Amino acid sequence: MDVKNAFLNGDLSKEFGFQSSTYDHALFIRKTSQGCVLLLLYVDDMIITGDDLQGISDLKHFLSKQFEMKDLGRLNYFLGIEVSSDQSGYYLSRAKYAIDLVSRAGLTDTKTINTPIKPNAHFSATDGTLLSDCTLYPQLVGSLVYLAVTRPDIAYAVHIVSQFMFAPRTTHYAVVLRIIRYVKGTLFHGLHYFSSSSLHLIAYSDTDWAGDPTDRRSTTGNCFFLGDSLISWHSKKQMVVSRSSTEAEYRALADTTSELLWLRWLLHDMGITHSSATPLYYDNRSAIQIVHNDVFHERTKHIETDCHFIRHYVLEGTVRLILVSSQDQSADIFTKAHSPLCFRALVGKLQMTNTLPS
Repeated sequence: MDVKNAFLNGDLSKEFGFQSSTYDHALFIRKTSQGCVLLLLYVDDMIITGDDLQGISDLKHFLSKQFEMKDLGRLNYFLGIEVSSDQSGYYLSRAKYAIDLVSRAGLTDTKTINTPIKPNAHFSATDGTLLSDCTLYPQLVGSLVYLAVTRPDIAYAVHIVSQFMFAPRTTHYAVVLRIIRYVKGTLFHGLHYFSSSSLHLIAYSDTDWAGDPTDRRSTTGNCFFLGDSLISWHSKKQMVVSRSSTEAEYRALADTTSELLWLRWLLHDMGITHSSATPLYYDNRSAIQIVHNDVFHERTKHIETDCHFIRHYVLEGTVRLILVSSQDQSADIFTKAHSPLCFRALVGKLQMTNTLPS
């Protein structure tokens, strides 16, 4: 729905029994014996959904009386995201936006490429020569950041080029163009949300170690699934230098645990309660030995805070750490560049495809 005048002139809480989510203030929730109604608001656009069909109808009627509104019907477009559906579930993509990005980059007639970044690629702030005109670089990178909201397959590559926004060089610009060439060949890549999926939360956490040759900081990658559906992911550089791969892994696990807690609380607000521990998959054997060891030695004391933080939620029964092989680590795609074969396998783990649902 599209609201034509100021939404905050009304009061959903007083007039219609809605409560703002504690963990996302743009989300409003009403729970009754008939079911749940969710309202997601962004400026003057909103999504209304839920399992209380009469409640949804009453809400739309109430809002149309309070504001100048237009009911756009079944959700098919929101904030530049194209939404389609069939019996298997919902599919989110940004094909139109991607096509426009390819055109703005001047790559309409350029050949596509099968990965967004070369395998084992590393870059520094001094690679190449400074661009004579830096105007286009931040524009294209900003568009890629926006596109990555529904394209986790480009998250790591976009994370790399975003680090050179203020003094981009020819080498960095070449990576941006490579990412867009990859996007051109995968215009309809998007997210699938399966109607048959369970509502069990699952988390993956991974990191490289000292992967940035400039400052030797590590990159954290994590992703979260609700059943088979990917709902959140991150690729970001850690704030400090880790002195071992175990230290880097623990910093990643602490960040992943923080996001996991937030998602559990947000889902609880929406009526999806997890009574058992959420599985958190990682692939570092040393980390599990530390979390179950109450004694910190000199070589691990510097990560003691992260260890206690993770251990608290493990002992509380909120998080369950599970060792997984590197081949089954879905978050690996967010920590480094891969070969085409490995990259395709990881994209498959994210349940992404290059075809629209029938």
